[in-house]
Amino acid sequence: MDRLPPLRIGAYTIPYPIIQGGMGVGISWDRLAGSVSKEGGLGVISAVGTGYYENRRYIDKEIAGRPFEAINFYSRKALFEIFENARKICGDAPLGCNILYAINDYGRVVRDACEAGANIIITGAGLPTNMPEFTRDFPEVALVPIVSSAKALKIICKRWSKRYNRLPDAVIVEGPLSGGHQGFTYEQCFMPQFQLERIVPEVIEEAKKWGDIPVIAAGGIWDHGDIVKFLQMGAAGVQMGTRFIGTHECDASDTFKRILLQAKEEDIVLMKSPVGYPARGVRTKLIELIEAGEAPAIKCISNCVVPCNRGEEAKVVGYCIADRLSDAYLGDEELGLYFSGSNGYRLNEIISVKELMRKLVEGEES
Repeated sequence: MDRLPPLRIGAYTIPYPIIQGGMGVGISWDRLAGSVSKEGGLGVISAVGTGYYENRRYIDKEIAGRPFEAINFYSRKALFEIFENARKICGDAPLGCNILYAINDYGRVVRDACEAGANIIITGAGLPTNMPEFTRDFPEVALVPIVSSAKALKIICKRWSKRYNRLPDAVIVEGPLSGGHQGFTYEQCFMPQFQLERIVPEVIEEAKKWGDIPVIAAGGIWDHGDIVKFLQMGAAGVQMGTRFIGTHECDASDTFKRILLQAKEEDIVLMKSPVGYPARGVRTKLIELIEAGEAPAIKCISNCVVPCNRGEEAKVVGYCIADRLSDAYLGDEELGLYFSGSNGYRLNEIISVKELMRKLVEGEES
């Protein structure tokens, strides 16, 4: 495979079959997403925690420096500003928006993203069986659910087909080596039958039954060789998150980048999360505080995700995910939660998005 083929999602053609994973809070906003789209990949803006954008200047109410309630944590005004600034970088190139299904205000945030100018909506963290309901007025917006099994894709296709007379424009299948939340139990993350190499062919087979929906592989993909491997397996493209943190344009704090650069393989661990599924990140001082029962008090100011049940699940696992991810964005080394894919320890340099895309497309040594 001499040249990577383009990736077609709905009405949009992405020059290279590389989607930059949506990473929140504030890891993939205007600078990263705009730069990736400019260089021929699909840049994806994370809708999580937009209330923190530009020092919370777009929100209407905060308590103790935290956006108050979901209406401010998922700020419409900030999302519009992020898209506008990303467009200044990438022009008319396709731009995506990642919106977790588990969030409070999911439907409202999807509509906000469509109105802000998203061409493609990507949704994981649950089965988005009613996703098309919120994009009825935006038929040109492509819809891409994230699944962890062929069964999940089948459920989505049956529901969408029957209820909305449409199918996903593409599907992302994410294996258990990705950063952040997993679509598997802790035990399943280590079982051979749930690894990406095993589930991609199964999802491709299911996708063919519905008219050959493009399948995009995600979770643990790191370099050109990985991309070629999954394309040869039949995937139409790949999604990569963690590797893009190692770019100058990534919106993450310098602290976040340094923590990843210093991380060793054994530092990247699975941890419990208030969302109900395990999450992968870097073992830092915060993890020690949680284990000792000494993490900051849980106040649930932002009311970010439905499964947390207004802070009840946060109390069970010992930390508030909204506050701790936001602290990582703000560069708090002690209290920040630093998500990373399983290969995060391989990050050894900070380069431009342009240079990273060249390495991914052509190979490291070219």
